[in-house]
Amino acid sequence: MLMVALCGAVAGFVLLGHSWLQLLIAGALGIIFTQFAFLAHEAAHRQIFAKGTTNDRYGRILGTAFVGISYSWWMNKHSRHHANPNRVGKDPDIEGEALAFYEEKAVPRTGLRAIIARKQGYLFFPMLILEGLNLHYASVKSLVTRSEKPTKGRFVEIGMLAGRFALYLGAVFWVLPVGMAFAFLGVQLAIFGLYMGASFAPNHKGMPIIPAEVKLDFFSRQVRTSRNIAGRFWPTVLMGGLNYQVEHHLFPSMARPHLARARLLVRQHCQDHDVPYTEVSLASSYGTVVSYLNRVGLAARDPFACPVASQLGRR
Repeated sequence: MLMVALCGAVAGFVLLGHSWLQLLIAGALGIIFTQFAFLAHEAAHRQIFAKGTTNDRYGRILGTAFVGISYSWWMNKHSRHHANPNRVGKDPDIEGEALAFYEEKAVPRTGLRAIIARKQGYLFFPMLILEGLNLHYASVKSLVTRSEKPTKGRFVEIGMLAGRFALYLGAVFWVLPVGMAFAFLGVQLAIFGLYMGASFAPNHKGMPIIPAEVKLDFFSRQVRTSRNIAGRFWPTVLMGGLNYQVEHHLFPSMARPHLARARLLVRQHCQDHDVPYTEVSLASSYGTVVSYLNRVGLAARDPFACPVASQLGRR
């Protein structure tokens, strides 16, 4: 189905020629590439084929050759996240520099970075427009930078990325005028980054942060830090199965069609053992993410400012 959609987008791109309607094709490609990324994510978790090597091969083709993200970089980063979700110093998803996901990250920020941190909740979704470009950059950087641990399939992925970008960028700039080509790429990358970020953000952002020195058992660690999105068919298609985040973290190799059934069993088990199980609407999860990030960002305020006076609009 996705291949049909991709072929349709390519055909539309060729037929439209020099037209600003190409921006609709660019938006469609942003969505299609994200859906391919969901499939690559499932392959990384061994959800598609019985053999791990087949999953890796499939995931590398989809993730690297089609989407333009290094499969090995993603595997390394995502595996560390799954082992310690929302744990300080262990989860790479909360250790980025652009946003502060816990107060200790916000406190040392000064100047412009502190100003941004205080409003980071409102800036979160606009900043996701650049996430597509960031994912491509991080992928290339990970492959061309020397590291102590050898990167499996490094040269294969470098070749895939080089071929993918050469073919894609070459086609865009060959068919479209320069200005229109840059607009096309801007829209495609913006939709891709926004869709990717908006799909992954509801999963853990705004859920409890585990201090580095605190140890939890596997079940508590995965359930307490994860959030499900309510709904069955449409969230599963829209978010590539990530709406069942609790179950996905408990059973990472479980295929997407079985997560709904697993949800019933996990919810009952949590209820029986008095373990919090979080499931909210997509809109509610976004509201929680925004308010949580703003609250964390307040830790970056001027240490000489009076919090009460700030709330009253005074200095």
